[in-house]
Amino acid sequence: MWNALKPYLEKEALAAFFVGVSSGFPYAMIGATLTTRLAQDGIDKATVTAFTLAFLVYNLKLFWAWVVDGVRLPILGRMGQRVSWMLLSGALVIASVFNLALVDPNENMATTILAAVLVGVAGATFDIVIDAYRIETLRPDQLGTGSGMSQYGWRIGAAGAGALALVVAARYGWSAGYLACALFALPAMFTALIMGEPERRTVTIAKKGVSDVWQSIAGPFREFLGRHGAWLVLAFILVHKIGDTLANLTFRLLFEDLGFTNDEIAFYDVGLGWGAFMVGIFLGGILYARMGLKRSVMLALVLMAVSNVSFAGLAVVGHSNWAMAGAIGFENFASGYGGVVVVAYFSALCDLRFTAAQYALISAAASVVGRLLTGTTAGGLIDGVGYVNFYLLTTVLALPGIALFWWMGRSGLVDEAMGSAGREAP
Repeated sequence: MWNALKPYLEKEALAAFFVGVSSGFPYAMIGATLTTRLAQDGIDKATVTAFTLAFLVYNLKLFWAWVVDGVRLPILGRMGQRVSWMLLSGALVIASVFNLALVDPNENMATTILAAVLVGVAGATFDIVIDAYRIETLRPDQLGTGSGMSQYGWRIGAAGAGALALVVAARYGWSAGYLACALFALPAMFTALIMGEPERRTVTIAKKGVSDVWQSIAGPFREFLGRHGAWLVLAFILVHKIGDTLANLTFRLLFEDLGFTNDEIAFYDVGLGWGAFMVGIFLGGILYARMGLKRSVMLALVLMAVSNVSFAGLAVVGHSNWAMAGAIGFENFASGYGGVVVVAYFSALCDLRFTAAQYALISAAASVVGRLLTGTTAGGLIDGVGYVNFYLLTTVLALPGIALFWWMGRSGLVDEAMGSAGREAP
């Protein structure tokens, strides 16, 4: 047991945990928390699910990730490229969450939409810095445990902020709930100040002229897409999480329609779900070491697909705490286990010369299709076919990703497309 725990206690893994805490909370502010807020304000389902389009900002972050890699900030830049951008983006997240706290969806929907998008922009920029900082801080042998700790932190940040918002909102209103959650930006900012610049960060050119700027933009994509089988790897990244993303962003609508209270949602979805997620991450680290990358990722894809069936079961049973506990527990266990191995694989795909830009490309592509479908069709599908058929459909949509990864493993593309972040320095 000590040998299993020891890698999680190394300073690099602990740093991944704390930056993960801050990474998770902006997502919760415009995800499940905003969904609950809008539903309780009487906003119709189509409008509520359309708000998930604010997450598309996360999928566009690859277009400005090169700025984080190559633009040196005045004054703050003296502290280091990653540290200075961590402080700036963290401050922007706090300001945007404050702004969302002060808008009223019933009075001005357009202002609420804009506020949610601004949180998305700030949160996506924060994510760019956090992901690059995590990957460059970890050694190749730490990518698994570091990804696990990052997932621990992400879920604690998302769940903690979501629970805090629910509890505070039930007593003092939604504005107070959002204001309290802004404090979750601080762990990443303090971690960057304490740990300093990552040792593995690689700087290739000094950006001075127009051609250098263009190299900063195009270079990361050219290097990644120039690898053997890169287009097939990118196709897998695009489709592997369609079903999971489509289902996850509608859970709070199901809970509201089944009549669960804020306290029940906080206990089961946030509390019990958090515990199941922690178990999934811990076992993910152990199974990753025993099974290897290919088999552990394949198992994760299957578990995440099957977990959607449990919510179809909850929709059939209705308002049942036991059924909710089972569905939430299984889904979070699958997400925790999958988060370790899939994030480790995606991190290993990065070239250390372009960490921020390439991981922004990978992470943005990983959920763009699911988010687009959620924002444009989820509400209408639920109204049209019901929750049971909707969650069964999301399970079917997960099958192409499973088949594609199986083929990549058989053909050797999983190993051939690996980046320098996944290899030891010569």
